[in-house]
Amino acid sequence: MPRRTDRYHVGSTNPLWHMYRTVSFLKVMWCFVIITIGRFSPSLRFKNGLYRTCLRMKIGDRTALALMVMPDTMFPERITIGSNTIIGFNTTILCHEYLTTEYRIGNVTIGNDVLIGANVTILPGVTIGDGAVIGAGSVVHRDIEPYERVSSQPLRRHEM
Repeated sequence: MPRRTDRYHVGSTNPLWHMYRTVSFLKVMWCFVIITIGRFSPSLRFKNGLYRTCLRMKIGDRTALALMVMPDTMFPERITIGSNTIIGFNTTILCHEYLTTEYRIGNVTIGNDVLIGANVTILPGVTIGDGAVIGAGSVVHRDIEPYERVSSQPLRRHEM
């Protein structure tokens, strides 16, 4: 099943030249400043509150975003993370992607009790089900079923 993204074709010039038609420069700067503060904060409670309040991210109770986690700087409000989830060091959660002739925007939904290892990249338009485990260094390019365990690139299912 393809990722759920809205696609926007822009013509002959690459889409990054149209970026501020997609989202305002001031919003990107605001999000960048808030995310930079959060990335370096060792306090999970402070970071979650900051992201919920200032970026309108939906983050459940007892969820831990490790140091250096990078939420999307353009559309953080499209990220939903359940309760009691751990997102490992230096993980990137993207809700947008720019290609040579189009850009795509999609929600990212991460369930409850999910474990995401360090240095994972989550692409726009995916859902990660409750209880899933994502191995370190993986690129999440498709939906992950509840309690599914995946790792590496390309993603491979691991039996328990």
